[in-house]
Amino acid sequence: MPPGLLSAATAYIIWGLFPLYFHRLASVPPLEMVGHRSVWSLVMVLGLLAWQRRWAWLRQLTPKAMGAFAASTALLAANWLLYVWAVQQGRVLEASLGYFINPLFNVLLGVVVLGERPKPMQWVAVAVAGLGVLWLGWTAGAPPWIALGLAASFGLYGLLRKTAPLGAVEGLALETMLLAPLAVPALAWLVASGGAPHSGGDWFWLVLAGPLTAVPLLLFAHGARQITLATLGLLQYLGPSIQFMLGLWVFHEPLQPARLLGFGLIWAALAVYTAAAWRR
Repeated sequence: MPPGLLSAATAYIIWGLFPLYFHRLASVPPLEMVGHRSVWSLVMVLGLLAWQRRWAWLRQLTPKAMGAFAASTALLAANWLLYVWAVQQGRVLEASLGYFINPLFNVLLGVVVLGERPKPMQWVAVAVAGLGVLWLGWTAGAPPWIALGLAASFGLYGLLRKTAPLGAVEGLALETMLLAPLAVPALAWLVASGGAPHSGGDWFWLVLAGPLTAVPLLLFAHGARQITLATLGLLQYLGPSIQFMLGLWVFHEPLQPARLLGFGLIWAALAVYTAAAWRR
């Protein structure tokens, strides 16, 4: 397997296995989990930047860039918080749905924000996915808010990072720096007040949040430069597919026939979308 393909695929596999990690730490409240994830990610990326002596980007930051990263930081934190909460509440299937519909949500963002003109088949894909979401909402008695929230937060985050002047590592470093003034005092207070009575084993898993956040990002950045956009487009379904299988077969979440039909419509939409992308 080519190194670039292996790197990108490994990144998506790690992201797909995230429910196992967050389920292991189900006793840690979602807000605290996000705090640990941001702090230990910051420690790791700062160590990497120090080792490589990559600090010039700090002097090149403009007020406009800082504003964009403040917004991306808020979206990233919201995405992390919602995802952790969904896994801990036994909603892994719905979380996977959010990342299945994310590419189609990006099509709408491209139209509304960037003025892009999708191909007719891409509009068909968006329409079919919309039917799937409506069907899921109608059969459940409420819209799939978790899936929609994850797709929207990650889609908007990706849009901001697409135009950001920093690379993957530097961008994550800045975002976790912006989260640190909230996360560090909150975690320190929890530890000092006895509100975070974790065992030594739990602390190992909490610190592991740093590499689990940064390593797949680095693998993805390395692989994305070496493989085609079409291949990358196919690989993006690997993560939610693994999450879906975990939700169904490991966590034994219910999947009624009516709900399966909704997922089927969205998978059909993704097939149409992918076929249209490959024909460019």
